[in-house]
Amino acid sequence: MNCTAEIQKIKEKIRDVADFPKKGILFRDITTLIKDKDALKTTIDVLYEIFKDKNIDYVAGIESRGFIFGMPLAYKLNCGFVPIRKPNKLPCEVISEEYELEYGKDKIEVHKDAFKKGDRVLIVDDLLATGGTAAAAVNLVSKIADVAGVAFVIELEDLNGRNKLPKDIEIVSLAKY
Repeated sequence: MNCTAEIQKIKEKIRDVADFPKKGILFRDITTLIKDKDALKTTIDVLYEIFKDKNIDYVAGIESRGFIFGMPLAYKLNCGFVPIRKPNKLPCEVISEEYELEYGKDKIEVHKDAFKKGDRVLIVDDLLATGGTAAAAVNLVSKIADVAGVAFVIELEDLNGRNKLPKDIEIVSLAKY
């Protein structure tokens, strides 16, 4: 598979929306990507090609758009899928990780029994922006298992979110802006 050509096709399906959610913001909209069956398949296929030989035990998708890409990738990698959720969404005992936002704090959670020591987990989300949520997800999973990598469909490079992630894990972003 020619990933460079495939990634260009993915980028072409991501719609730019000016002044959303507020004036001065250029929003990268994935709905045009995921509604296109070929573009969605290409996205999952490219991620699969990158991670197919990494011995992934679980894909962990960050709520909520990480679920969109994480589930089919887990299926294709023949491994389990684990949701990383916002607080009070999981019914059993959880572990959590709090992180800083621009104006306050937030928290993500995973079931305490989601992984075991030695499991290799690939964390997936749609977007890497400032990196706070991704870094919290890495810290959260690392409490139980090994982070095999982090994958994003989009990375907003000028926000430097990658710098918040550990240097010793693989970070993959398909469409960089």
